[in-house]
Amino acid sequence: MKQVQDAYIVAATRSPIGKSHRGFFRNTRPDDLLVKVLQSALAQVPGLDANAIEDVVCGCAIPEGQQGLNIARIGAVLAGLPVSVGGITVNRFCASGLSAIQMAADRIRVGEADVMIAAGVESMSMVPMMGNAPSMSPAMFGNDENIGIAYGMGLTAEKVANQWKVSREAQDAFAVESHRRALAAQAAGEFAAEITPIEVIDRAPNLDTGEVIEKKRVVSLDEGARADTSLEGLAKLKTVFAARGSVTAGNSSQTSDGAGALILVCEKALKQYGLTPLARFVSFAAKGVPPQFMGIGPIEAIPVALRNAGLTLSDIDWIELNEAFAAQSLAVVNTLGLDPAKVNPMGGAIALGHPLGATGAIRAATVIHALQRKQLKYGMVSMCIGMGQGAAGIFERV
Repeated sequence: MKQVQDAYIVAATRSPIGKSHRGFFRNTRPDDLLVKVLQSALAQVPGLDANAIEDVVCGCAIPEGQQGLNIARIGAVLAGLPVSVGGITVNRFCASGLSAIQMAADRIRVGEADVMIAAGVESMSMVPMMGNAPSMSPAMFGNDENIGIAYGMGLTAEKVANQWKVSREAQDAFAVESHRRALAAQAAGEFAAEITPIEVIDRAPNLDTGEVIEKKRVVSLDEGARADTSLEGLAKLKTVFAARGSVTAGNSSQTSDGAGALILVCEKALKQYGLTPLARFVSFAAKGVPPQFMGIGPIEAIPVALRNAGLTLSDIDWIELNEAFAAQSLAVVNTLGLDPAKVNPMGGAIALGHPLGATGAIRAATVIHALQRKQLKYGMVSMCIGMGQGAAGIFERV
């Protein structure tokens, strides 16, 4: 790709992350969540002419049901954007939101657009992880080389734990630390700048009167972090995916609901609309790995993203490494030699949740605001991806 101009992020926000099925967004439609974060992002740049927006690129890992029918276009229309603004939904599973940012940035970087919106959304409460009617190709089961594509994510985590020698004790300790960091960040108000509070309406019947009672509340914090998480408690949990394994519900990411949105512009638009950039999009990489070891994807993607940026690991000040499982996170950290202090300083998906296609946009909002708050220079978002991929994106505070 021949770059002709830089892409700058001028707004980055996200919803709180809710627990799927029993959390505060269990009855909230994903398109409604997307609308809220789109409107919030636009409100952060009041000088921007919405007619200048070229397209909305939205990541969604399971784009069907309530989040089907091109949710990007639906969200754009319902958010009140001009009808001239397009919308495209993209799917790279857990990296869908990050790929949406990359695609939006690339449109700007090659000179095809001046203003773009990138987003991600997922309701794991309303749309199950495999979709409503999964149908896998029989070719997946024809030989051992392909069957890894059909493995459940938990089984791939077990295979990574075994191959990369990650113990149950190390996984549980990693999970405890994720919760500790998340709770400390919440108590310090460190998520406030990136989160758009969302009003939730709970409805319940009054059986005596036949009326439907509505209760409204505003949620402004992720609900997954637990103060009662301990090594002793996690050690009691049974393994989920293998009888003699080490992966449990406690050292795995939480299934979740959430959304995030970013607005990207070129330098000309910065000047034209009087906008202040938060960060510059620097580079992106996606690489494939053996599907049965999908969790190691960042091991391959991160070095390529660094090379594309002309940077080294020592240049990166903040790393948002999606905690799909403690097993794969530790395999990545140990293999690449990542500094644990720089990895998920405010906790990760084990504590905060992982709404699949939204995670890339959510974690990008986290790193962009962290760079501003801490006055750091470079941040990175990376994750493993189901069926054997890894992705990484790098941002620079400006």
